[in-house]
Amino acid sequence: MTEYEAMLAQADLLYDMDEINQALDNIAEALSRDYQNDTPVVLCVMNGAVMTTGHLLPRLLFPLELDYIHASRYGDKTVGGELVWQSEPQIDLKNRHVLLVEDIFDEGLTLAALREYCHQAGAASVRCACLLDKNREHKMGPLPEYLGLTVPDRYVFGFGMDMAGYWRNLPAIYAVRES
Repeated sequence: MTEYEAMLAQADLLYDMDEINQALDNIAEALSRDYQNDTPVVLCVMNGAVMTTGHLLPRLLFPLELDYIHASRYGDKTVGGELVWQSEPQIDLKNRHVLLVEDIFDEGLTLAALREYCHQAGAASVRCACLLDKNREHKMGPLPEYLGLTVPDRYVFGFGMDMAGYWRNLPAIYAVRES
């Protein structure tokens, strides 16, 4: 057994694919109601939200444009550091309704910076759909407008989120077991 397989074997399952699908259905229903007349620019926040975005898009039955944005405080680490910009969207955001799709609302620092970037680029509005809300006390900036599931204040991985660079591909969400 590799160290990564051992990490998974010792982790606690928080949500399986059925529960994730239900949360995505709920988010999609709200987005469809709110964006049916807006033709938004949907920005996938890389890398963590790639699975969320991929599963959410087929549920959105309104015209939209898709791009991505990549800024991270984590890299392959388990604690956040300084924000590092890696890629800006190619679509002009001026006078557009922007929907950021995020994997997890943790401390709020990255999301606050992404919102500010979109506003500086001239977006008409900026909202966020986030699969997970981490249950922690001190957060910055506004909450995402669309939230799926709540997770404890532990390191979580799976469904797009990594553990030491691995396990983004899992069809479930796990938490590292506390020692």
